[in-house]
Amino acid sequence: MNDQRHGWDVTAEILGNSGSRPPTGEEYLESLRDGREVWFRGEKVADVTSHIAFRNSARMLARLYDALHDADRNKNLIVATDTGSNGYTHGFFRAPYTVEDLQRGADACEAWARMTYGWMGRTPDFKAAFLTTLGSNEEYYSPFQENAKRWYRKAQEQVTFFNHAIVNPPIDRNRPMEEVRDAYMHVEAETDAGLVVSGAKVVATGSVLSQMNFISNAGPIPVRDKAFSGTFAVPMNAPGVKLICRPSYEYNAAVSGSPFDNPLSSRLDENDAILVFDKVLVPWEDVFCYDDIDKANSFFIGSGFALRGRLQGCVRLAVKLDFICGLFLKGLEMTGAKDFYGVQVRIGEMITYRHLFWTLARAMVKGAERWSDGSVVPNAEAGEVFRVMLGVLYPRVREIFQQDLASALIYTNSNSSDFDSEELAGYLDKYARGSNGASGDERMKVVKLIWDAMGSEFGSRHELYERNYGGSHEMVKILSYKGAQATGQVADFVAMVDECMSEYDVHGWTVPDLVNPTD
Repeated sequence: MNDQRHGWDVTAEILGNSGSRPPTGEEYLESLRDGREVWFRGEKVADVTSHIAFRNSARMLARLYDALHDADRNKNLIVATDTGSNGYTHGFFRAPYTVEDLQRGADACEAWARMTYGWMGRTPDFKAAFLTTLGSNEEYYSPFQENAKRWYRKAQEQVTFFNHAIVNPPIDRNRPMEEVRDAYMHVEAETDAGLVVSGAKVVATGSVLSQMNFISNAGPIPVRDKAFSGTFAVPMNAPGVKLICRPSYEYNAAVSGSPFDNPLSSRLDENDAILVFDKVLVPWEDVFCYDDIDKANSFFIGSGFALRGRLQGCVRLAVKLDFICGLFLKGLEMTGAKDFYGVQVRIGEMITYRHLFWTLARAMVKGAERWSDGSVVPNAEAGEVFRVMLGVLYPRVREIFQQDLASALIYTNSNSSDFDSEELAGYLDKYARGSNGASGDERMKVVKLIWDAMGSEFGSRHELYERNYGGSHEMVKILSYKGAQATGQVADFVAMVDECMSEYDVHGWTVPDLVNPTD
């Protein structure tokens, strides 16, 4: 593949030829009708694309795939493949070797994020952060490097949608993994055909609507037993793979609300699930790491995935904050509070947070670093700042909404059908109207959108998601410290203080160019 590293532009000839191309939205939806075992409210779901709990979120994802084929929308989305297929792909699915390559990938992530207003965090480009390492860093995956090369090509040409389940269930976390073997996912047996795997992972965000499972291990407890050392890919419909879904916000919106009442949760619900493997066979050709304890414990940094994933996450969050800033401004306009001094202080505070994450995204690209395989990865320091500040600032954003919109968030009617009542219409237009001449339904459309984003169960889940996006709040901070130790920065910090202190002692200055009080 190395001789294909140039040529990111997609020409009309490539678009029109018979080379590889991503699936369309309808082809993506069809791929989900594969017999997967999804459980919701005590029943097995026959078709996730038509089920009331998942159907509109599936269609929002289908929009992303359709955009890859739309000449009006795909200019910042697609690049030529480097697999020899003479086709095109999403820009973040191709391994970057220059800052310009990395920027193309970031632009593609932004274009997709804007199509979901930043509210879907596990779109297919998230796991592309890992999939690109399979092509650029293939030797890292030895002795499974052939698997890596094959999956790099396949995922790039098909824009494969992987979910991400890497955390053990919150059970007995004070004990070593091998003592919780009955619950934690592990290899039960090695066979000629592959690994037989059982156990659970969480929280499998978006797994209901993805095509493949990415399974690995991440957390504060190190791997000590090879049974827990595996990193591999498994199709969603593999025999023995089961998803037990959490409550669906899309389902609740459809049953008791409407698009007007639940404009986000009714179509942007990345359902989280308990992912269960019950004696699942993982073919050897889909294994990326196994029986290498050191690699299993350092996989996310060693592969380059963590660094690349932070760029996609930061771009997505920055887009989301663009939307949130606009939402805050519209809410204040409806309540008439936009011109209050204290409120404007917090408008500026929120916009500053937005600026911070866009600045970090640019720094990750412009400060990109050369990886051992010759590719470039996003700047590590900027990525660390993103990972820590995300969990700190997103709760503050939600707090600002609660402070400055206050009772306006719950001064609402029960359902959009109230506006169809002749008896209520006059009262709603008078008593539920917005400021500056806005009608009752205009005000409620804004307020219900804000409530869905910030006040509802969907909004609460998003705060939990952003708080823990990079891992536990303590782990992300201590890893910044450990990283600074490893790079020598900690020693440099202390050396600067030592240099300062060396210039004086109890008797005065010890350097010749400064004058003591007694001189």
